[in-house]
Amino acid sequence: MDQQDPSLVAETAALKAAYEALNRNDVPGFLQIFDHQVERVEPPGLPGSITFHGIEAFAAHVYPQRAKWAEGTCEPRRFVVMGDHIVVFAHVNVRLENETEWRVGDVADVFTFRAGRAIQYRTFVDSMQALAWAGAN
Repeated sequence: MDQQDPSLVAETAALKAAYEALNRNDVPGFLQIFDHQVERVEPPGLPGSITFHGIEAFAAHVYPQRAKWAEGTCEPRRFVVMGDHIVVFAHVNVRLENETEWRVGDVADVFTFRAGRAIQYRTFVDSMQALAWAGAN
């Protein structure tokens, strides 16, 4: 069950819509929740993991990465609000073009919001690290 902080209900709904957009290959729809100065931090150790500063740099990464999906989804399973952060526990099930194997796993995405826009987006492969980073005791 989702834990809701009334101050981030709209942001949680926007995140749900963003994941839906990503899954239908609507990159502009996915990107619309982000502030123009967003910081995107990808998990260390994954191919192409890097930090992007600004929506232009992030978008330049998202478009070709999403285009590599032959099929699949990144399905949010649970949303946890922690202060100005929303932790999204998501299940990834994607097959890339020119591959026969599926990439399957769980991630925790942490979005930090200010004035209704995501100013930071971090992905963790360890859900406990995500919760600790977001401020869980």
